[in-house]
Amino acid sequence: MLDKLDTMIGFHRQALNLRAQRQQILAANIANSDTPNYQARDIDFRVELTKAIEQHQVKRQTAIGLHVTSPQHIQVNLPQQFSPDALYRIPFQDSADGNTVDMDLERMAFMDNSVHYQGSLTFLGEQFKSLMSVLQQG
Repeated sequence: MLDKLDTMIGFHRQALNLRAQRQQILAANIANSDTPNYQARDIDFRVELTKAIEQHQVKRQTAIGLHVTSPQHIQVNLPQQFSPDALYRIPFQDSADGNTVDMDLERMAFMDNSVHYQGSLTFLGEQFKSLMSVLQQG
């Protein structure tokens, strides 16, 4: 049962974690928009999500769990740690102080990421409501 639940929401869990990390990177870009020589960063969401899912699948196949001393203990797998590769953004126009933050681009990316994050949360909420409905009926 838990494996099916993990399969059902695993993709969205990975996507939410990655979107949260991207939101932090974009927020740092916006916060440093006036910092001389600051290099704007971002991640390639599609590439990083693919890597996170592949890493999760490998981790599930070679799960490292806690040492159990009794057959009645529940085996718990340790959560995976994933860190995306942040890339430097190439500016459309050079600035005099060497800062590569384009505020219009950063705001657009920030809002787009926020909408996708909220959409994933809404989808997961509906999935859990459906699951709860099935459990209450059964």
